[in-house]
Amino acid sequence: MQQTSSRVRWNRQVGPDVYQIGLDCPKGYHNTQPGQFVMVHLPGQIAPLLARPFSVFRLIRHAKQTQGIELLYKVVGEGTRRMASLVPGEHLDVLGPLGQGFRITADWHKVYIVAGGIGVAPMVFLAEALKPSGGGRRHQQVFLGGRSQGDLLCADAFQAMGIPVHISTDDGSAGTQGLVTQPLQTRLASDRPDVILACGPMAMLKGVADIAAGHGIACQVSLETIMACGMGACLGCAFESRMPDGRYRHVCLDGPVFDAAQIRL
Repeated sequence: MQQTSSRVRWNRQVGPDVYQIGLDCPKGYHNTQPGQFVMVHLPGQIAPLLARPFSVFRLIRHAKQTQGIELLYKVVGEGTRRMASLVPGEHLDVLGPLGQGFRITADWHKVYIVAGGIGVAPMVFLAEALKPSGGGRRHQQVFLGGRSQGDLLCADAFQAMGIPVHISTDDGSAGTQGLVTQPLQTRLASDRPDVILACGPMAMLKGVADIAAGHGIACQVSLETIMACGMGACLGCAFESRMPDGRYRHVCLDGPVFDAAQIRL
């Protein structure tokens, strides 16, 4: 874990109120796992007072060396509005990498990735990490959902990796009309994966977890929540678990990625 003042490399708008920002973080990030996050604060700013969590979207690599990270974010408040105005050469205070990412195992041969809206932020990195090396075989399929076409992100990034993408929107402006769980259910009727990995709104995660449980399929979910510190000190991200000890888990320390069967969604 590193606390650093990171120089902005780029800050590009990639969708309605959605940006990708590249940051110099040359130390401490080479072992970052998909699903981990960073806490970001605008230096010298009183408002917003607290840092905010952002999933690592990608690692910036050159000659097999990690030189920085890329974040995908949506403008939803004052902090992200100010982030969107940053230009190359300016700086952000970054703490990370933090949390527990997706637990990838070698025995996964078929993986379904489900993402809703900005919940796609950690999933491109995940899909890249899942790509087999050394001639192995691992098949991925991605299910992307959003309220409308403008909420669909990164389909081209998955397709560039040769991954089939199933798209759905609430209003039918792109793909099939309805929730992202509908094409997931349809696909499961004829093709069973080893695991389902998901990130998005809580209602979506609950739906995905219920579907996975109904089919007896392993499922990991990445929770999106507000955090004040990212290190377990503020206790603001406590979450009820299903574990026998009965104690609450903290999204920042025990997650943000959890086995869906071990928490109450």
